[in-house]
Amino acid sequence: MAAEGHAPTAGEYIVHHLQHLQNHKQKAVVDFSVVNIDSVVWATLLGVLTCYFLWRAASKATSGVPGRFQAAVEFLVEMVDTQAKGIVHNATSRKLVAPLALTVFLWIFMMNAMDLLPVDLIPYIVENGGIAGYQRVVPTADLSITMGLSISVLLVCVVYNIKIKGAGGWIHELFSAPFGDKWFLYPVNFAMQLIEFIAKTVSHGMRLFGNMYAGELIFMLIALMGGAFTLSATGIGLAIGHVIAGSVWAIFHILIITLQAFVFMMLTLVYVGQAHDAH
Repeated sequence: MAAEGHAPTAGEYIVHHLQHLQNHKQKAVVDFSVVNIDSVVWATLLGVLTCYFLWRAASKATSGVPGRFQAAVEFLVEMVDTQAKGIVHNATSRKLVAPLALTVFLWIFMMNAMDLLPVDLIPYIVENGGIAGYQRVVPTADLSITMGLSISVLLVCVVYNIKIKGAGGWIHELFSAPFGDKWFLYPVNFAMQLIEFIAKTVSHGMRLFGNMYAGELIFMLIALMGGAFTLSATGIGLAIGHVIAGSVWAIFHILIITLQAFVFMMLTLVYVGQAHDAH
């Protein structure tokens, strides 16, 4: 992590902690052969855990007075179903879209919540346990994960565009909207449609990534304050500031991770709902 014989500087600490556990080093600015193994593994584990919680809630559901866990899940289901009814008006589509939105919300919330763990806790356990090298444990702070999620939403939208409007109807819409069904406007219409799809997909993924990356970076900076502890007035002050700043930011971050999961879910519903609208 640092040069032999001395502790890492603040810059070396940050650079080290922003590295992923990869199958091999990136060789170009864009290198699709690189896989961030840590992000894939943690995203998969948290996805399985999310599905397990939902399955457990469904299997333990009763018609009597619900327990706290069942009540919490029912609250989430009703919240997502209400939002889905207001955006996706096709009842048949909602049978898939509403559960999809609920899964997206909980999965992203779980991935975001990994940011609340101490920065070096899991990497220390994994490294010293001989399991693997250093790794980042917040999948949504990895652009490849958030863009993968947004591209998946795009594919769902394409499927519903074709399902609702038919392949021919959707292709006609690509060339006739938004400026009208005139042959000389077809190139402009098609270009505008492509720009819209690309802009929505990129902004969908970048918004989540940017917020979680910034949050992770702030936690690293706060961790540096604790690492500067010494038996001096400055060192003790930094240690106290580390505890206070960490606590305040963690409490505020609970709102951020929840809000970002909710925003991603809502945009997913909006984009799928738009796929049902004809121009």
